[in-house]
Amino acid sequence: MIGSANAGDDPADGWFPESVAAGYDAPGGANVPEIVTPAVDVLEDLADGPVLEFAVGTGRIAAPLAARGVPVSGIELSRAMAARIAGKPGGEAVEVVLGDMTTTRLASRFSLVYLVFNTIGNVTTQDGQVDVFRNAAAHLRPGGLFVVEVGLPDLRRLPPGQDTVPFTVAPGAAGGGYVGFDQYDVVTQQFTSNHVTVSPDGTGRFRRIPFRYAWPAELDLMARIAGMSLKHRWADWDRSEFTAESTKHVSIWETEPST
Repeated sequence: MIGSANAGDDPADGWFPESVAAGYDAPGGANVPEIVTPAVDVLEDLADGPVLEFAVGTGRIAAPLAARGVPVSGIELSRAMAARIAGKPGGEAVEVVLGDMTTTRLASRFSLVYLVFNTIGNVTTQDGQVDVFRNAAAHLRPGGLFVVEVGLPDLRRLPPGQDTVPFTVAPGAAGGGYVGFDQYDVVTQQFTSNHVTVSPDGTGRFRRIPFRYAWPAELDLMARIAGMSLKHRWADWDRSEFTAESTKHVSIWETEPST
């Protein structure tokens, strides 16, 4: 966790300081081509001019999108994460501004703003999430699109009287392993994602990150408050149908076109 155990971390980097950024691009997980490429394909198809990524991170999506010739800008709170973008193919073309995606304003207007990989949930108040939508709308030209990728809370797996759902239990090849679980407060819509990693030598690390979940209908209302309306909602980047069994959604809202 951030604190004395990671003395080299800068508190200004929030939940993604150097100790996290150093391993963020490790092979596997969300970094595999099977996950990155479909997202980049859709964003490239939707882009009709320059695009802006909120919480651009280490450029997992922005760099390959820029490598395809799409002009990409990004806003990122963590200096440690943003420092890694330029070292990736296409990353040198990504223009990054350090700041908070709820308030930081760029002078340019964009055809597309996007926010991926559950990051809307890192904003842990409803007012803050509304501010994300308002800030996206402020950056969009008429008829521009705001894209959000976010998982659905796994509340259907909660038995009565319990508040915790495991999502990964992975033994290590040489001992040790990893356990991940989410802990929900269904009254406040707050939850924490908890990560326990044990090394082969028996040493361990526990990291806990707060989130706020919001149902698609609530996000649609946030979009309406910001002057946008729903254009598409898919179950994933493959544009498959969103159903009651979907575990995530990719939603696209549109600003009013010019008259």
